[in-house]
Amino acid sequence: MAMTEDNITRLHINDTEYILVGTAHVSKQSADQVKQVIDDEQPDSVCVELDEQRYQSIVNGDAWKDTDIFAVIKQKKASLLLMNLAISSFQKRMAKQFGIQAGQEMIQGIESAKEHDAELVLADRNIQVTFARIWGNIGFGGKAKLLMSIVYSIFSNDTISEAELEKMKTQDMLDGMLKDLTENFPKLKKPLIDERDQYLAQKIKDAPGQKVVAVLGAAHVPGIKEAIYKEHDLTQLNKRPAKSPWPKIIGWSIPILIISIIVYTFMANPEAGTQQTISWVLWNGTFSAIGTAAALAHPIAVLAAFVAAPITSLNPLIAAGWFAGIVQAYFRRPTVAEFETLSEDVSSLKGFWRNRVTRILLVVLLANVGSSLGTFIGGADVLRLFFENL
Repeated sequence: MAMTEDNITRLHINDTEYILVGTAHVSKQSADQVKQVIDDEQPDSVCVELDEQRYQSIVNGDAWKDTDIFAVIKQKKASLLLMNLAISSFQKRMAKQFGIQAGQEMIQGIESAKEHDAELVLADRNIQVTFARIWGNIGFGGKAKLLMSIVYSIFSNDTISEAELEKMKTQDMLDGMLKDLTENFPKLKKPLIDERDQYLAQKIKDAPGQKVVAVLGAAHVPGIKEAIYKEHDLTQLNKRPAKSPWPKIIGWSIPILIISIIVYTFMANPEAGTQQTISWVLWNGTFSAIGTAAALAHPIAVLAAFVAAPITSLNPLIAAGWFAGIVQAYFRRPTVAEFETLSEDVSSLKGFWRNRVTRILLVVLLANVGSSLGTFIGGADVLRLFFENL
């Protein structure tokens, strides 16, 4: 049985009452309503639409100070961290426009659960698993549109009206950012909304006690109302998609082909082989150095990218950006103050380049982009010289 009242849905299953509070992630009114519901209902459990990673970022807001930027680069997480920072800046910009804190209703749910000694349940799926399943559901064109959509949403200076904010109560925050993409790529809706509805529903249903309050983005409420009456395999929903072997095959095939062609050319015509080697070094090194310079990197980091790119392009396990980023971090180590202002700086394009933390991440990313471009152009030139000297 289900009853609905002003963004609140009540479900009774067996002997348990589930109270779903549909919220907008940047609405002060939603946060006030969460507090009121928990105060009035005195639930045994409070479920919030957070995973462990996002929960830690809320309760340990100053954890950025302890970030080991060298470890981030070595673990190949620079691009992921940069994307997470960029997406969070979108929420912060909207929240700042309306003078409220992003995710305030989730914070209120956490605080109210503690205040009433209710069990706090982190009910959402790990965001990295969700992104992995999204990434595995769209082709190359979808990936390109996804990235462009996110970048546009982040750096757009458009403001949002109160009416549009109210409309967001019927949308998930991330789904709202990618609305156009979900229309063009229906497959995206499954991992982004449908699977999370199932995951959230199972976690809510498994919450202890006979009265459970769930604080959710309003877009998930209709799906959860249906999914909660069924059983869902959380292990299956947490599986990352199997990686295609083709990227690895291509990643090794290109360097093997390039090296084989250069070696063969050297044996047949040493002068042409020398030309090929110089071409490979210049194209790779130059484009990677240009990308690094575009991130306003230290001159030695630019040099490191130039030297590393021709070598790393022949080994898929390492990347020019790794070396350039390490050098940049060594010569331009971020200060504690810059970690503290990180959340503000990422709200503007200028801030990404100004803050030393994000500048290091940009150095890694743009050095790799430049190296990849240099690999294709340099490889094509190696082939040209090979055919000319057959």
